[in-house]
Amino acid sequence: MLRIETILKGIEYVFLAYFTLSSLYILLYAIAGHFYTKNRSLPAKKQGKMTVFIPSYKEDAVIVEVAKSALEQNYEQENFDIIVIADSLKTSTLEQLKMLPIILIEVSFEQSTKAKALNKTMEELSDSYDYAIILDADNIMEVDFLKKMNQAFQKGYRVIQGHRKSKNQNTSFAILDAASEEINNHIFRKGHRTLGLSSGLIGSGMGFEYALFKNLMKSVHAIGGFDKELEFKLAKDKIAIEYLQDAVVFDEKIQKASDFSNQRRRWLSTQFVYLKKYFLKGFEELLFHGNVTFFDKVLQMIIPPRILLLGASFLIAFIHILLIFWFQIPLEGTSLGWVINLIIAVLAFFFALPKSFYNSETLKALFTLPTAFFRMALLLFKLKGANKKFIHTPHGEIKIQNP
Repeated sequence: MLRIETILKGIEYVFLAYFTLSSLYILLYAIAGHFYTKNRSLPAKKQGKMTVFIPSYKEDAVIVEVAKSALEQNYEQENFDIIVIADSLKTSTLEQLKMLPIILIEVSFEQSTKAKALNKTMEELSDSYDYAIILDADNIMEVDFLKKMNQAFQKGYRVIQGHRKSKNQNTSFAILDAASEEINNHIFRKGHRTLGLSSGLIGSGMGFEYALFKNLMKSVHAIGGFDKELEFKLAKDKIAIEYLQDAVVFDEKIQKASDFSNQRRRWLSTQFVYLKKYFLKGFEELLFHGNVTFFDKVLQMIIPPRILLLGASFLIAFIHILLIFWFQIPLEGTSLGWVINLIIAVLAFFFALPKSFYNSETLKALFTLPTAFFRMALLLFKLKGANKKFIHTPHGEIKIQNP
């Protein structure tokens, strides 16, 4: 009996160490994010030729309005092309798109992925472009987005992640999703750039030197999380990823619990896939090549998703506190450790969440957090096969006025 108790205690210490180190990691970058300085570029001397890729898989509800909006950039028309990659769109949608001054490329695959769509499209294009911008089919660029990206490219950055933020907060899940995005922007983009590491990529609202992007994508065959594959390839080549806080792309946030589960299942699966793929490589890069950025990308795959980190920390600490009151025992040992871990985690999220979210609507949305946590926890047992097929998250049509 004593032996079993010792083993269980040892397991708890391992989990406590894992969660505490994860919370400290988040807290470090949450604090660092407050020292981030915006990239204040001088007006660029020239405008590079840009291509804006908009892969669209079954996005009939939004793609036409998104394409129209993309044409309204404060950028010389001859210096950018909007390219809609149409995969499984309705005939009526295609007809509407053909009436716009864009380049429409139709693709069809037995198993559709964003990587396949982009690679197929670049095979058909000339190499006359300087830069490639990647959007999702629901993304709306601010009118100066391309202008600001061009300024950063002219400063010498080869890969840039723009500031993706929500264009809707109409449900509790949408508010939580929007808050999660901004927390990640603060930690994995602002915080990391402050400390000299690469920004994280998000899959859209990002820009690349065209030749670099085309070359990298040739070896990317990811079904989900192609942006993570790009992160590791760039980190391996020690190519920094810049973050532009003031280059904004609006992104539709999920509105329903079912969409939340589908999206997070895809993300969780991606995290496990790349952790397995690059875990040992991360230590090799750190120890033999001094590649801190690559190792840091591996650490990001090790730490739990933020909802699981906060939810599990709260739940376990709460159980320990109940036991302390029930049995009238002192707060010490692992009980004290879990309480400290919870405090660290809460502080990290407090520092990372923008002030604009401190309002009554966010407070109401917090009551949905337990549901989101338990859905995420259950998804850990439903990951089989998630990375073998593309999991599509549908989007509705939510209009927003460009600032």
